[in-house]
Amino acid sequence: MAATASSLLAAASVSTSRAAISPRRPRAAASVPSSSRSSCPPLRASPARALRSRVVASAAPAMQPPAVSRVSTVVDVDLGDRSYPIYIGPGLLDEPELLQRHVIGKRVLVVTNTTVAPLYLDKVTWALTYQNPNVSVESVVLPDGEKYKDMDTLMKVFDKAIESRLDRRCTFVALGGGVIGDMCGYAAASFLRGVNFIQIPTTMMAQVDSSVGGKTGINHPLGKNLIGAFYQPQCVLIDTETLNTLPDRELASGVAEVVKYGLIRDAPFFEWQEKNMAAILAREPSALTYAIKRSCENKAEVVAQDEREGGLRATLNLGHTFGHAIETGLGYGEWLHGEAVAAGTVMAADMSYRLGWIDESIQKRTFDILEQAKLPVAPPKGMTVEKFRNIMAVDKKVADGLLRLILLKGPLGGCVFTGEYDRKALDETLHAFCDN
Repeated sequence: MAATASSLLAAASVSTSRAAISPRRPRAAASVPSSSRSSCPPLRASPARALRSRVVASAAPAMQPPAVSRVSTVVDVDLGDRSYPIYIGPGLLDEPELLQRHVIGKRVLVVTNTTVAPLYLDKVTWALTYQNPNVSVESVVLPDGEKYKDMDTLMKVFDKAIESRLDRRCTFVALGGGVIGDMCGYAAASFLRGVNFIQIPTTMMAQVDSSVGGKTGINHPLGKNLIGAFYQPQCVLIDTETLNTLPDRELASGVAEVVKYGLIRDAPFFEWQEKNMAAILAREPSALTYAIKRSCENKAEVVAQDEREGGLRATLNLGHTFGHAIETGLGYGEWLHGEAVAAGTVMAADMSYRLGWIDESIQKRTFDILEQAKLPVAPPKGMTVEKFRNIMAVDKKVADGLLRLILLKGPLGGCVFTGEYDRKALDETLHAFCDN
């Protein structure tokens, strides 16, 4: 099934690409003009703890909301009576009304982790309770990392909800990156057979991709995201200032998903990225906001047409079949999700070129932009052909024993989701990028 779309935005002209595919060549850091470089404080993690939970309403700092809302964009996810807004802008955690309008009932459970809690938990609690004394807030603070995206950690959320005697009118709030969003959403879908939940993504990856569209779940030792549900939030609140505390590696990881949208359906957006990647990595507010906005618009358009991934939505997984195999094969958390997806995207472009479905320039531009974003452009050592094949055989996109892949086809912005391809091309790509 093909998935191409004309863009809704006007963009800059196409930049030239120059690097040939060389899977493990060293990469130079992208240069950033001094005039556009911004200083970002390092992320400070709290002392290591397996789990902690507490009632935090009384600990909220004394604050006042701004006189004028700083929401710069609202993107609507159109799903009929389950539609919801994505609020995008700086300082949105300082606007209590945005959160409170989507809270159902008087009980709230904030699900976060040991890295994000010291930074934003008190602020979110304040936003939920400001001039709203009837609302009580509980929190559960989980260990941070993909390796904790499992059933044992998920049970901690249920433990807290049940111990706190939350009912069906409670609201779960996901405060964190993609792991927290996926786990909180799955907990909300399952607790009492479904309760209200809100997404507050604090990483680039979550803001441009995982918080939007209702995919929730956990990993299994044999494969990534094999246990989960489609369950939509009441809203997504993206405070772009939370990216100021994000490490550079995490920021780059999210950029892999931004690049994806341009490759599969939005050529002008890809061309804009080629010209503005340095500004994104330098955290220029206007560049970050536009990258997030356009990514959310693309995701919302696809989800509105194919919520449960019957065909079109699967194209959003460009590079993910290879990437998930890398994450599973290495061990969850060794590479960030976006790092694995970046290498997987280069592999998908390589295979597309071998099939004769794209010209060499698209293959090279895919490599170039991901390298410019300081992302891996090949799988790590230790990922063998056999390991890839064994893990990909249990991928969610396998149907009737047939591995279906998202591959690029045609001009920039075109792709297909298909099981109809020459297996020789897949074999050649795996051998080109793997140790054996």
